[in-house]
Amino acid sequence: MAPKVLVSDKLSETAVQIFRDRGIEVDFRPELGKDKDKLAEVIGEYDGLAIRSATKVTPKILENAHKLKVIGRAGIGTDNIDKDAASKKGVIVMNTPFGNMITTAEHAIAMMFAVARQIPEASESTHAGKWEKSKFMGVELTGKTLGVIGAGNIGGIVCDRARGLKMKVIAYDPFLSEEKAQKMQVEKVELDDLLKRSDFITLHVPATDQTRGMLNRAALEKTKPGVRIINCARGGLVDEQALADLLKSGHVAGAAFDVFAEEPAVENPLFGLPNVVCTPHLGAATTEAQENVALQVAEQMANYLLTGAVENALNMPSVTAEEAKIMGPWIKLTDHLGSFIGQMTDEPIKAINILYDGSAAEMNLEALNCSLIAGIMKQINPDVNMVSAPLIARERGVKISTTNQEQSGVFEGYVKVTVVTPNRERSIAGTVFSDGKPRFIQIKGINIEAEIGENMIYTTNNDVPGIIGTLGQTLGEHGVNIANFTLGRSASRGDAIAMLYVDEPVPATAVDALKATGKFGQVKPLQFDIA
Repeated sequence: MAPKVLVSDKLSETAVQIFRDRGIEVDFRPELGKDKDKLAEVIGEYDGLAIRSATKVTPKILENAHKLKVIGRAGIGTDNIDKDAASKKGVIVMNTPFGNMITTAEHAIAMMFAVARQIPEASESTHAGKWEKSKFMGVELTGKTLGVIGAGNIGGIVCDRARGLKMKVIAYDPFLSEEKAQKMQVEKVELDDLLKRSDFITLHVPATDQTRGMLNRAALEKTKPGVRIINCARGGLVDEQALADLLKSGHVAGAAFDVFAEEPAVENPLFGLPNVVCTPHLGAATTEAQENVALQVAEQMANYLLTGAVENALNMPSVTAEEAKIMGPWIKLTDHLGSFIGQMTDEPIKAINILYDGSAAEMNLEALNCSLIAGIMKQINPDVNMVSAPLIARERGVKISTTNQEQSGVFEGYVKVTVVTPNRERSIAGTVFSDGKPRFIQIKGINIEAEIGENMIYTTNNDVPGIIGTLGQTLGEHGVNIANFTLGRSASRGDAIAMLYVDEPVPATAVDALKATGKFGQVKPLQFDIA
């Protein structure tokens, strides 16, 4: 059955057609974006939800989203999506961070020009029939110092455009390396230095616990007298009341804001002040940007629903279509490794330690981690998937560590997972053979070469004669047919393990009978999803 997508906001017809062309059933119902009750009523029918900013994806909506696998936001901001609730539900949240970069950067430059030359006020005065040429004395941008807070995608474009205007560009960004700064031809500085030196300051950072209120009153008071401040990033980065006070005192010469702490902004301390330019969150509002993000989100969602490729996800590691093809068997392997550990563990898990060796260490480890953790956590909650598993593990206080190393044995690559509980450690390793099939290659430190079957029995015992006979006879007495088996041991007469492949789930009576023989340390029936 073809995947089904709901478009609940206004997306272009071209974007909607992308779903149809890819063989995905799509319902275009933009009226649902503002009708949360109706959206909650119908969302259970869909595998994907494509939105802009009007649709609010709340926990109530997600409660009814029984089939939903992905939410695609045409744009960069995802404040209208409860991402924690989506993650717990196992729903991927995607955005389109690159479709409106140029548009937003250009708006910041336009706002800088507007506040430098007082263009809005001059326009209003001229429209009113006045000719106040001497009143609107502006400043040039050429030769001025622009302080860019946040030199990522959009901030980087602003830096480039500003250098074209012959401005001196300095940048504050904790993640900006000296090498990257040199390549961008900007000077990397600390925030206090930027505040003291900049003639213009423009912000290009997301709204996080670290960035909200970063330009508070104390920071604003450190700025150079006559500074002009531009914010086309996110509301709440600047203390608007403190900025209004400094505008009134003359310390700040002007401000240009496209975003506000509360939106829609109907009242704000900045409104009505001279040389303050305000626009209603227009950063991404160009025909080109709106079309770009709509097309991008449709392609991303279609790719995920049809191929498993994950692009620009906020709660899941990205996996390209090519990676998805190559990593498919390894993702299945890590799921099986996790499932084995999860089925074998009946104590609270304190830590999960994952080792990637050889070629496995060169893959997308974040995706493999998610698959492995999901395999473990599914034994606690069958509804867990690769999206929700890491969050659930963190909520349970499980510490997860990853180590990768160069090839260290006969296998080109393998994965080993060790789970730590209050009373023991349990480990298993596996690899993918050239036939594309996952194999278990080590359990409890004992080498073994075991394919994974849908129904299996795992046993441990001392390596003594008669074990195979006991297994066959006891299971036969309980109607369990053995299709195949694999054995392993540490040494002659040492610890031994067996993996038996059986035709159907093993009844509890058979397990109890094997335990009653007194010959086995552990007897554990296992089931794996090998589809």
